[in-house]
Amino acid sequence: MCRRFSPPPFPMSDDRRLFSPSTERNRGYILEVLRRVLPDTATVLEVGSGTGEHAVHFCTHIPGLRWQPTDGDRGAIGSITAWISHAGLSNIALPLELELHDETWPLQHADAVVAINVLHYSPWSSTAALFRGAARILPDDGVVYCYGPYRRGNAHTAASNAAFDEWLRSIDPRFGVRDLEAVEAEACRHGLRLDELVEMPANNLSLVFRRRA
Repeated sequence: MCRRFSPPPFPMSDDRRLFSPSTERNRGYILEVLRRVLPDTATVLEVGSGTGEHAVHFCTHIPGLRWQPTDGDRGAIGSITAWISHAGLSNIALPLELELHDETWPLQHADAVVAINVLHYSPWSSTAALFRGAARILPDDGVVYCYGPYRRGNAHTAASNAAFDEWLRSIDPRFGVRDLEAVEAEACRHGLRLDELVEMPANNLSLVFRRRA
């Protein structure tokens, strides 16, 4: 399962592109981390690609990437396709439908898996599914990058995150801001180690996991 119930994006014009204000705010900061942790040339599988804006932004600034966007929402697939067409980039593939819990993912090999604002907008079982699927397709030292808010030491890191957590659970009680330690433990069960934690603006974190044989 990928993001489904975030505040609705809105059309930029009469085409199918959707615009998310949060993407515009965070994409530059995320780009800085990806530039550092990804190889100069890499095949990247993005889960929960949403509007498609992140994919276009990253591939514009890191031309060596070969980016495969995915989502479980057909409306999102339409927006991603429109953004790719509008950008005219050759290093982004057309989006594919992906359900994290599927035993077979549409890409059999990738150097990195990227999940931006996915874990808190999905049931906890999706966290296990993400790492289980990533372990199947990543090589040794392959990267899983997760971005979003997290609890640390069994507590929220900011009042705004606590309020956000309440809002998420009001939409679906299976959703919520995850405990960093629980996410790390789940990753370890699938052979992925937390290699780096980066503090991000607006009380978010970048988590960089690497697959260890």
